[in-house]
Amino acid sequence: MNTTATMSDQQAVTELARLLPSPVPLAPRRAGEFERPAPDATAVVATFVGQRSAELMVVAQQSVTDAMAGAGTLSLAEALRPALEAASRALGPGVLGTAETRPAGEVFTGPGTVVYALDAAASTEAWFGFREKGGVPAAGTGAPAAPLPSGAMRVLYDVEMTLTTEIGRTRLPVRDVLELTPGAVLELDRSAGSPADVMVNGRLVARGEVVVVDDEYAVRITEIVSTENLG
Repeated sequence: MNTTATMSDQQAVTELARLLPSPVPLAPRRAGEFERPAPDATAVVATFVGQRSAELMVVAQQSVTDAMAGAGTLSLAEALRPALEAASRALGPGVLGTAETRPAGEVFTGPGTVVYALDAAASTEAWFGFREKGGVPAAGTGAPAAPLPSGAMRVLYDVEMTLTTEIGRTRLPVRDVLELTPGAVLELDRSAGSPADVMVNGRLVARGEVVVVDDEYAVRITEIVSTENLG
């Protein structure tokens, strides 16, 4: 299989680098032929099913795992899944499967595997791998892929997707995140009473107001933003 990197592959690794919990910015580059993570390193792997089905994999080196030390009970797969979701959105509509851990030596080898190193200064802090499960489009075209036919999308109709409700965001340095304590107050980027965002795979699909139903929080939808390209 052709292992030439495409524009969407490069966008995928750029998005992944943006969301990896690293204390320093990471710069992705195409790895050399013999550059690979250690075979016994732990890789987080997830399969993306969509108009470009692929296996996505990431290995975090020590500085990245140190940055996740304050993640509490989150597993490595849970902590790195948001970065994989961001990478998968560059591939078009589809669904990202459950993330699991496997030895890097099993998944970063084989025909069709494209590997990127994510560098900070003179060291590699993470690795990203991409293996297409279907045909690879011509390199460098940058042309958007055609939407999935409705018949093809029907096979995904029964796949459960996680919806999250977001009432606001804030940005903190990694240092401040690791120093959070009970009682700390975080100011968000929107005022009280503003509508909450309903997200699917990190994409805004609706807005609504937070209500209480049988002593549990719920969201009353007030606006549909988009139900397309949920992958």
